[in-house]
Amino acid sequence: MTMKRYELIIIGAGPAGLSAAIEAAAEGMQVIVFDENQRPGGQLFKQIHKFFGSKQHRARERGFKIGEDLLKQAEDYGVEVKLNATVIGLFENKTISVKIANRIEHYSAYNIIVAAGASEKMIPFPGWTLPGVIGAGAAQTMMNIEGVKPGNEVLMVGSGNVGLVVGYQLIQAGCNLKAVVDASPKIGGYGVHASKLSRTGVPFYTSHTIKMVKGDKKVEKALISEVDENWQHIAGSEKELNVDTVCLAVGLSPMAKLLEMAGCQMESSAGNLIPVCDEYGKTSVEGIYAAGDVAGIEEASAAMIEGKIAAVSILKKLCYLEQVEFETRFPAYKDSLEELRQGMFGIGEGSWDYPSQSREGYPLSKSLLKKGYLETEEIKQFPGVVKEKSAGVVPVVECTQNIPCNPCQDICPNDCIKVEGDIVTLPELDKDLNCSGCELCVSGCPGQAVFLIDPDFSSDHSAVSFPYEFSPLPELGSKGKALDRSGKIVGEAEIIRINKAKINDKTAVLTIKVKDEIVDQARFFKE
Repeated sequence: MTMKRYELIIIGAGPAGLSAAIEAAAEGMQVIVFDENQRPGGQLFKQIHKFFGSKQHRARERGFKIGEDLLKQAEDYGVEVKLNATVIGLFENKTISVKIANRIEHYSAYNIIVAAGASEKMIPFPGWTLPGVIGAGAAQTMMNIEGVKPGNEVLMVGSGNVGLVVGYQLIQAGCNLKAVVDASPKIGGYGVHASKLSRTGVPFYTSHTIKMVKGDKKVEKALISEVDENWQHIAGSEKELNVDTVCLAVGLSPMAKLLEMAGCQMESSAGNLIPVCDEYGKTSVEGIYAAGDVAGIEEASAAMIEGKIAAVSILKKLCYLEQVEFETRFPAYKDSLEELRQGMFGIGEGSWDYPSQSREGYPLSKSLLKKGYLETEEIKQFPGVVKEKSAGVVPVVECTQNIPCNPCQDICPNDCIKVEGDIVTLPELDKDLNCSGCELCVSGCPGQAVFLIDPDFSSDHSAVSFPYEFSPLPELGSKGKALDRSGKIVGEAEIIRINKAKINDKTAVLTIKVKDEIVDQARFFKE
């Protein structure tokens, strides 16, 4: 049996695996990456939304563009990537067996990083095997990779960030998202993601789950029902929705079987089995590391840093890095990772039992947690809102949860928006507000939570500018309806400006003219 040997083997060519490969190969290490898919990049190429975090986390960049960049770097550094290569065995002596085409090949390495990612969870219910019941990841693949519309009338099951982000992308693809349901009494993902759906008119049903799907040869209807505190269906609470697609976003399972096979110590976390790792990603088996979702479900930004941390540890161990350089690079990566893990959704802080108030002492919106939108009066108490009427254009930052993100501060040329301290601090407006109305904050916010208000547009009309990522764009001068944060029509509106500047990266900024009395409510436009 021929055994090919490398200094570093990486299993998985997603964000964690590619980041690790680049970090190692940049120092001259011999690296090979195996991935079972037809193309590298993992989930990144499905992700057309803008990332959160700070500039060092590549905030405001879209996932697929980050993927393109990682692939280019890997190619430039000579990383060998084998695709359609399924690793079927990982052994304690740091050898692997790989199925490539119809043959089995064997490799060994001084160190192995497992960055195999995660798979979608499914939930069984009557009718769940009918065509039209799909996972959120499958829907993303259909839309963003294959260019196929998953369905026309869609129900989303699950309100975590995956469900909310994919729900928004379904609308972008031309689907009618009928509702989002979640058995939890509170929405599981970021409030800004939920708000993007709500203002288009999508209703949320918390404490609800899918009971069954009806249809002859495909999905035709979905029956949802309310659940009690014990997750049991409440009789008589059923609602029937006419849908042709049910999209499931009910969680992810780390693909950690290879690590278990290698004899790594495992532990239970959030119902999943994951490897026990130290701060470098090192498992209990010498020379075997884990990075990304296989070591615990987080965002892609965190996965990329975890890959770098594992690689830099190996570089130091094999003397590719001097101690001084390691002591510079590792703490920087560690601090960057800890930044992403802060806030009410972060590891160690986030839980289903959310706090009743933000770090700064502002009461969290119960409406946002239950219905997906902020009430008009609720938003006025937060620091991203001017409390008194002022002349000229002013930003309104409707970001009310402590999530790791600060691009609104970085992109403003006049320093109007501040995110003081760490990146989970609520944005606030500078006391010497001097907004030029450039709209960069509106297009740059990954959560689409920044708006511009011009209360002095005319004698009885105000102007509202908001982000818009749907196609086709309405035409200049189009007249229609202004929708509030819940998607309810609150008055007449006219498109008076469309900003499609290249710097906005495909996020258009629409400005509508509305009556003065609804300027604090109008947040969307419908023809």
